[in-house]
Amino acid sequence: MVLAGRGVEIQIGRGKKARRAYGFDEIALVPGGRTLDSQLTNTHWQIGNIDREIPIIASAMDGVVDVKMAVLLSQMGALGVLNLEGLQARYPEPGPVLKQIATVGSTEFVPLMQQLYQEPIQPQLITQRIQDIKAQGGIAAVSATPAGAAQYGPVVAQAGADLFFVQATVVSPAHLSAGPVAPLDLAQFCREMPIPVVLGNCVTYEVALSLMKAGAAAVLVGIGPGAACTSRGVLGVGVPQATAIADCAAAREEYYQETGNYIPVIADGGLITGGDVCKCLACGADAVMMGSPFARAQEAPGLGYHWGMATPSPVLPRGTRIRVGTTGTLEQILRGPAQLDDGTHNFLGALQTSMGTLGAKDIREMQQVEVIIAPSLLTEGKVYQKAQQLGMGK
Repeated sequence: MVLAGRGVEIQIGRGKKARRAYGFDEIALVPGGRTLDSQLTNTHWQIGNIDREIPIIASAMDGVVDVKMAVLLSQMGALGVLNLEGLQARYPEPGPVLKQIATVGSTEFVPLMQQLYQEPIQPQLITQRIQDIKAQGGIAAVSATPAGAAQYGPVVAQAGADLFFVQATVVSPAHLSAGPVAPLDLAQFCREMPIPVVLGNCVTYEVALSLMKAGAAAVLVGIGPGAACTSRGVLGVGVPQATAIADCAAAREEYYQETGNYIPVIADGGLITGGDVCKCLACGADAVMMGSPFARAQEAPGLGYHWGMATPSPVLPRGTRIRVGTTGTLEQILRGPAQLDDGTHNFLGALQTSMGTLGAKDIREMQQVEVIIAPSLLTEGKVYQKAQQLGMGK
């Protein structure tokens, strides 16, 4: 092993070295010299000029967020993002389509998805969905790929959306295009949009910093950790989330020192439990984005199923459909009271309790707590839970 500027590098073989990276399951948070009553903790965060009590965002996936979910999440102090290239913008009445996806067999699933997502996107439906969210007092946050953002950005702005998420497996301001259509100029798009623009996804210090310099209101971190995503298997691409978040958070601090402009880092994907959320913040994130935990809500449009955004790709699907079931209401999952003992209910309560235990009174202090490498954290002393499939052994 050799020490390098980016950390310890390991020699894989002659001519190829690698840096060790870590995921959530390999780290633990260490209590400091004080504790707090959980009710004294402040979990608020800001994105653009929007303040939210809960630093959790529901992913822009068709099985997770529709108009109803976006409104409910807003009312409960969180945030939900609507996928503008999904079913909500293709079908005036997506209910029957969602039911078809939930009932089809596994072998027929991918061809069905490719067929259903061939239906053209209707700009008037984009306008309608945004206005429906706003009319019910919700925060209208929407998502599209860079190509979709270029095409539908003006529609989104005119409809009165509050936030625009530009998302792809990997987003870079230095994209080279082989086709006749020029790639989206991210900096120009951020300048011209009258609302804050969130850019992602990325996993490195360098790209996170470049997205911040391009005008991102926040940066999404994560490639392939999502429960329904298969990008890591299909493409072999990704960085474990604990390391990716820490690297991108370092870029945020560098940018803040240079400009005085604080750009939130949002950990996107791979989160299942309250402990995962807490670890993300301890690694440097300001908020998290989750899909499958919210797909389990009674109000979720996926009817107990969850699938990745790249699942319907007509050329190279990089996602699958997973059955997550329905475990409770959205309020139970987000704010409690918890009806399960495995950390998948009452995410806000888990965060407040963890912050109190660690002595962190707000998100910025949570980002400074001690983190250790602890691969035995989830298995040590849990033999009975695992054998009986209870609690952490499920």
